[in-house]
Amino acid sequence: MILAKQILDETGGNICMNCLGRKLSKTVEGENNIERAQKVCKELDINLDDAECSICGNLFDKLDDDLYRKIDEKINQLEIEFDTFLVGSKISKDIQKRDEEVSEKLGLNVETIKKEVNRLIGLKIWEIYDKEAEFEAQDIVFSIDLTGEPKVNIQINPLYVEGKYNKYKRGIPQTKWPCTKCKGRGCEECNFTGKQYPESVEELISEHFLKLTRGREAKFHGAGREDIDVLMLGSGRPFVLEIKEPKIRKLDLESLEKQINEINEGKTSYHNLHVCERRRKAEIKQSSPDTYKVYEALVRCDEAFDESKLDEFLKLDEIRQQTPLRVLRRRADKIRVKHVLDLSCEMIDETSFRMRIKTEGGLYIKELISGDDGRSNPNVSEILGVKAICEQLDVIEVSEK
Repeated sequence: MILAKQILDETGGNICMNCLGRKLSKTVEGENNIERAQKVCKELDINLDDAECSICGNLFDKLDDDLYRKIDEKINQLEIEFDTFLVGSKISKDIQKRDEEVSEKLGLNVETIKKEVNRLIGLKIWEIYDKEAEFEAQDIVFSIDLTGEPKVNIQINPLYVEGKYNKYKRGIPQTKWPCTKCKGRGCEECNFTGKQYPESVEELISEHFLKLTRGREAKFHGAGREDIDVLMLGSGRPFVLEIKEPKIRKLDLESLEKQINEINEGKTSYHNLHVCERRRKAEIKQSSPDTYKVYEALVRCDEAFDESKLDEFLKLDEIRQQTPLRVLRRRADKIRVKHVLDLSCEMIDETSFRMRIKTEGGLYIKELISGDDGRSNPNVSEILGVKAICEQLDVIEVSEK
């Protein structure tokens, strides 16, 4: 009881049960701080029920039925669905300072007042709604402002859905493309849609998720992207769809996938949709030494060429590419070194052939063929001694991250 008396002396006996029990949490046994304080009060024959706490200013009195009514009203107002949550609180800096000063003066290494407030509110929410507190990744975050009259705010964390997509129709960009004339504001040229193209791989899936989740916005994160005139075939390209502020989180993804694919038949399809963690958004964008892509290209030359030169062409290995002219406005101008991992070709006629190429991710195939005014070395045009262009390009495979 020596420590208890020191705490009472330091506060002049002006301390609430919560703060006394918390300061004694390492020295007095008890299931909670109130129980610890009750033991001390009984032992010392004192009553702190009406004490004006010099540490917290009786802050814990604000954690009452009225606060939990406000929390419930906010949940119902937003009509949100959640399984996991986290609590954060805003407390007067003066209170936190006084709390720290008492602990430092008495050499106490105990829970801060803010942590106890968050914990108590979290326990009550768990008790009322039977939902789990989660510190790493949670559905929602309760933010409780206790600096004055209690205020409740709820942050709805994004929902992340991972999958793969195929694109079967040319002319569809991966993501929404703002009108180049009005920059998305809407004008006559874009029929006041604000878009350069009427639809995208992103929009053809996100509109369904936004409707069902009642989310505010969707963001599409792909493992690279193909040009608008390129098909995405094979097993598809990995992506993560981020739904911001979803009110509804429980979805029948198998049924939704089937429905979306039926609606978009002949244009796009989406596979293996499943909820994932936030980290996947960054992971699928990162390139590793093991990632690769397989393309099939139709190469057209402006004149017949010596077929024997294809032997040299098939030996392509290291490619040094300066940022292509066509993407220079949105990419850093630098030289990238990539490697061809496998290459084969099939002649169609004396001026055209089909090539299948497996490369490290990030190699520009169109420029590998044309040479891009000497910015891609070596290149198909140079090796064959004729001007060659990529007339048609398809992505056949994108390796897993």
